[in-house]
Amino acid sequence: MDDFLIIGGGIAGLSAGARLSELGRVTVLEAEDALGYHASGRSAAMYEPTYGAPPVVALNEASGDWFFGGHDGDSLLTPRGLLLVGMPGEEEAFAHDFRAMAMQDISVDEARAMVPVLDPARVTMAGYHKEAWDIDTDRMLQGFARAIRAGGGRILTGAQVSAIARTSEGWQVSAQGRDFTARHLVNAAGAWADQIAEMAGISPVGITPYRRSMARVGAPEGVGHWPMLFGPGETWYAKPDAGALLVSPADETPTEPHDAWADDMVLAEGIAAYEARVTEPVTRMLANWAGLRSFAPDRVLVIGPDPAEPGFLWMAGQGGYGFQTAPAAGQLLADLAGGRTPSLDAQAVRALAPARFAR
Repeated sequence: MDDFLIIGGGIAGLSAGARLSELGRVTVLEAEDALGYHASGRSAAMYEPTYGAPPVVALNEASGDWFFGGHDGDSLLTPRGLLLVGMPGEEEAFAHDFRAMAMQDISVDEARAMVPVLDPARVTMAGYHKEAWDIDTDRMLQGFARAIRAGGGRILTGAQVSAIARTSEGWQVSAQGRDFTARHLVNAAGAWADQIAEMAGISPVGITPYRRSMARVGAPEGVGHWPMLFGPGETWYAKPDAGALLVSPADETPTEPHDAWADDMVLAEGIAAYEARVTEPVTRMLANWAGLRSFAPDRVLVIGPDPAEPGFLWMAGQGGYGFQTAPAAGQLLADLAGGRTPSLDAQAVRALAPARFAR
C-alpha cells in the first residue's frame, strides 16, 4: 500500500508528488502515454508574480526562491518581460491591467525600441513590466518526476482510472487492469478533476475546463529579444518561441474535458488582433494547437483535504497559473497532508482550501 496515490501526471500531480515523497511512498497514475500531455504540455508558461487573484499571487511569490535557484542551485527562468500595448478605445482596460500588474509607464517610441514592428499610428499606450520570465517547463516537469522516483515512488503512464473505491485503510483505484491502494488519494486530474471526485464519491467543486488556442507563426528577425506582448483585458497575446512567435486570442470557451484542438476561426481572430497593432503581417502558420485551462468558480486554485473526507486531497483548478505556482502549491499540499503549519499566509491558505465551496 502506498501513502499517496496521485491521479494526474501534469505539473499539478508531479509537483505534489515531489513534495509528498518526503512524507511517504508515492504512486502517480497518468492516463496518457506521456507526462504533461494536456494543459501542461501546451502552455506558454511564464513566471510573472503579479498575475492572478491575491491567493494566486501569494503562491507565485512563495515560489520565487525555488525558481531562482533554491530547488537545486540552477534557475529554470530566462528573462522575457511583459509589454502591454493599447489602442484608442482600450483606455479603461489598459488602466486596469497597468495597475494590477504594477507596470512602468513607457512611451510608444520606447515600446517600439523593444518591438520595432509596433505600428505607431495605431498603438497609443504602452506599459512595461520587467519582472517576467520564461519557464523551462520540460526541465521543471522532469525535475519533479526525478524527485518522486528518488524518493522511492512510481510514475505510471497509460494508466487511465476506471474505478475508485473507499476502503477501511484508504483508497483502491483501478487502472491498467490493476488495483492500486493508498492511504491518501490526490486529485490532480486537471480538466477531469470533478469527474475523478465523483468517481470517488466526493462532491465536485465546480471545476470548468476552458479551451485556449495557440498558433505558432513566422516572425520578423530579432523576435527572440522581444518581450511578451498582450492586449488590455488579456484579449490576445504574442510570445517569442525559438525564432517564431506564439499568438493566441486568449480565448476561454467552456467545454467538456477532452483532447482539445484549435478552432481555425478563433486562431484567425487572435492573429488579426496581433496584426492590427503591427506593421508586418503574419505570412505563414507553422503549427497550431489548443489546451484546456481549468478553473474553479472563483478562479483560484483548490488545494488541500476535502472537508467531508480528509483522505481525499485536492490539487486542482490551476487555470493559467499551474507552472508559476507549482513549487509553493506542492509544498502547501504536503504541509497540509503532513499536519504541518504552512509557511503560506493563513488567509491565503483558507482562500485556497476546498472547504470554501458550499456543497
